[in-house]
Amino acid sequence: MGGRIRITGMNSGLDTDSMVRELVNAYEKQGEKYTKTKTKTEWKQEAWNTLNGKIKNFYSKYASNMRFSSAYNKKKTTVSDPSKATILTGEGAVNGTQTLKINKLAKAGYLTGGELTKDVNNKAVTGKTTLSELGVDFGTTEKIDFTFTVGGQEKTFEVTKDTTLDEFASYLNSQSGLNASFDETNGRFFVSSIETGAKNNFEFTNSSGIGAVIEQKLRLRDEPKGTVGGAVKITGEDAEIELNGATFKSSNNTFSINGLTITAKEVSSSEMSIVTDTDYDDIYNNIKDFFKEYNNLMNEMDKLYNAKSSKGYEPLTAEEKEAMTEDEIEKWETRIKDALLKNDSDLDTIASAMRGAMLSTFDIGGTTYSLSSFGISTLGYFEAPDNEKNAFHIDGDSDDANVSGNPDKLRAMIASDPSTTAKFFQELSGKLYEAMNKIQSVSDNYTSYGNFYGDKKLKSE
Repeated sequence: MGGRIRITGMNSGLDTDSMVRELVNAYEKQGEKYTKTKTKTEWKQEAWNTLNGKIKNFYSKYASNMRFSSAYNKKKTTVSDPSKATILTGEGAVNGTQTLKINKLAKAGYLTGGELTKDVNNKAVTGKTTLSELGVDFGTTEKIDFTFTVGGQEKTFEVTKDTTLDEFASYLNSQSGLNASFDETNGRFFVSSIETGAKNNFEFTNSSGIGAVIEQKLRLRDEPKGTVGGAVKITGEDAEIELNGATFKSSNNTFSINGLTITAKEVSSSEMSIVTDTDYDDIYNNIKDFFKEYNNLMNEMDKLYNAKSSKGYEPLTAEEKEAMTEDEIEKWETRIKDALLKNDSDLDTIASAMRGAMLSTFDIGGTTYSLSSFGISTLGYFEAPDNEKNAFHIDGDSDDANVSGNPDKLRAMIASDPSTTAKFFQELSGKLYEAMNKIQSVSDNYTSYGNFYGDKKLKSE
């Protein structure tokens, strides 16, 4: 009769308990290795996501924008009396001197109602006082449409003998284009157009009947100058200026004329001069900001690529963390995270492409130009600090102690030949943009356009 033969540890001479423990330990170590590898990969993904965001920001905000003439077509306009007007200069503005005179400022229609003191019962007028208590006789009529215009459009609302002054103000205030309130302390209505200009003016248009009586009893009509407690109406008016002798009007105090945005602040008794010229400082600062961001990004990439090795350091297990302090855990993990992109091939690809583009030369008008033509270069290898050897410095830059004492060649080139300067930096940034664009267009290891590292490949590791 066949059967299974069982050999116990005792009978066989084998220590099965030790064998089982070793097998279990082997599986646990294999599981720990997988967990540590997974953790390290996740950390690397986070590191790349952070860096990728910075690269994309530089690519879209600086490399892209500096390709266009708008980055160099900077102008400014000064006015001889800035208390009378302010001026913003657009791309279409023409360099030169012009004359400006402010004839009128825009006004909003504004009514200060006449003073209301006592009602027909000799009681003090308040916001709760009704139209009938002010002496408006509705007779047998239950309600009427009170009419007025705002911006040339007729509007109406219904009132009755029991409508209070607060309600009347609220009805006015609810209409588009109008602000209204009844000031109980002063016993007056205050009504104004929301917008300035003649086209936004308002008028009460009740020429007869109960509506006309309401206007009279509420003292909403302009009264003769000098009337004690009288109503005063200011008519909405357009602003008016003269630019080079030509007259322009606007419903507000802002005028957009041939690339200039002129804001009138005060009427002028005589002509002022306004001078439009190229804003060399703005162009310089634009280029300086470009290199500041480029250097920040390049220095960070060099630091990550050249990081100190973390050989021998692996993510900690929960059990390992229990034997360490929080400070020790943080230092341990930081050592690993700082070295995650050390010698990374994707990082080397993007950094090399950017460095190569920045070393380009361009022929402009028969002359070959490079960054050095504009006083822009890297420091000597032994002069530059670690991980800053690919950073560019602009001669004469007052914020850069390394080269602040050198002649300011860039500013001189902008002033003497702005066209060549603009052409060169447009070409350079275009070359840089193209080089970066090729990298994020790679498809094999990239899940989507817009990444500068092989995110697809990294996820599979």
